[in-house]
Amino acid sequence: MKTKELTKLAMMVALTVTLSILFIIPIPATKGFVTLCEVGIYASALLFGPSGGFLVGALSGGLIDMISGYPEWAVFSIIIHGIQGFILGYLYHKFPNKKGLGLGFLFASLFMIIGYALATALLFGWPAGLASLPGNCIQNIFGIAVTVPLFHALQKVLRHPQYK
Repeated sequence: MKTKELTKLAMMVALTVTLSILFIIPIPATKGFVTLCEVGIYASALLFGPSGGFLVGALSGGLIDMISGYPEWAVFSIIIHGIQGFILGYLYHKFPNKKGLGLGFLFASLFMIIGYALATALLFGWPAGLASLPGNCIQNIFGIAVTVPLFHALQKVLRHPQYK
């Protein structure tokens, strides 16, 4: 990876962590929270491919948990958000059209929702795992709704000769 790309990924991790820490919505039933981290993960996956999506997902997911006082979630977040970013990046770069985008969002979101339900069930039991489903669904829907227009705007900016 080139220094310029690593710098962009580091900035995306910092932006994702900052955005997520600023807007944390606690979920007492699961001792977890809902954030805007999907926006950074999904935007990175679309812009930088599977490796960028994985790195931003894993690093930001783990850092958000450690900084916000939920260290018991860090390993789960590193794995789940990392693979979530990889899935979207892989599918969109393999099929760079609306169908690839839709399938990528679908499978990445399902992986995250199911992954956190299983992690929650492992930590706190099946009732808590089931209780985590609505919050994670909302987090993904909101993340997709913000990511799509952001990605289209960033594509226009990045096409400018100055950023190539």
